[in-house]
Amino acid sequence: MLITKAYHDVPSNLHNERPIRIFVISPMVPNYPQAKFPGMFYYNYGDEIYQVTGPVERFAGQIASHGYVVACPSSFHEFEGPEPIPYDTEGTDRGNRYKIEKTVEAYDEDATLAVDLLTSLPNCTGRIAATGMCLGGHLAFRAAFDARVLSSVCFFATDIHGGTLGKGKRDDSLERVRKGDMTGKGELVMIFGKQDTHVPRAGRDLIRETLENANVPCSFLEVQAQHAFIRDESSKGRWDAALTRSLFTFMMEVFERTVGRDLGPRVATSEKPEHVC
Repeated sequence: MLITKAYHDVPSNLHNERPIRIFVISPMVPNYPQAKFPGMFYYNYGDEIYQVTGPVERFAGQIASHGYVVACPSSFHEFEGPEPIPYDTEGTDRGNRYKIEKTVEAYDEDATLAVDLLTSLPNCTGRIAATGMCLGGHLAFRAAFDARVLSSVCFFATDIHGGTLGKGKRDDSLERVRKGDMTGKGELVMIFGKQDTHVPRAGRDLIRETLENANVPCSFLEVQAQHAFIRDESSKGRWDAALTRSLFTFMMEVFERTVGRDLGPRVATSEKPEHVC
């Protein structure tokens, strides 16, 4: 499927003088100008503390080409313009500094603004999913608190286990899960590399246990990979193209099943599966 690219500068309630630029990559079907597609909020923070870079755009383009309107916000609009931050030492230091200076409230507002934009677009059905990597994986996790987001696939999500997201480390993600804020919402997928030094085994176990205790519908995958194994540029020797392709297929199955078609309202059931061979 062909794709088109555009962007929208959206006002921020928290930062009135600095709007957030949201890049939108959309499918295009010739001769069908009124075609509508599900929406995808792609959090490009974290692994992409470098804003909307080549790897971000290519991954988003692959999703869009499967029939999704993909929104990619500029990560750090409070601090600078929407241009990509270089994959070098200075750029990494700059992105990591912004990461800890940005507040949790600002991260959440960016998510709300992106979902609002997607639901307003004439080529979007209003059925929304989310994905992201590293810090972006954490923010895709937080997107699952929004009832409008029907599924989230989170790649090597950082900071969840330690509650260290944002300025002052005021992250409450696991606390909200324990309170039931994610229960009865959409479907969640957590994907981690077993060699990821950013999220050790104890952290992964804590996340899994918290989700299971809260009865969140979640698939939890641990694969033989390091951190940021999806990034196909400046990956520092960690890019695994074959594994990325396999997990992309898994992700698309979840999205096609949850937002790709209208299943009607979700009805929870407490029935246990029958134990049969």
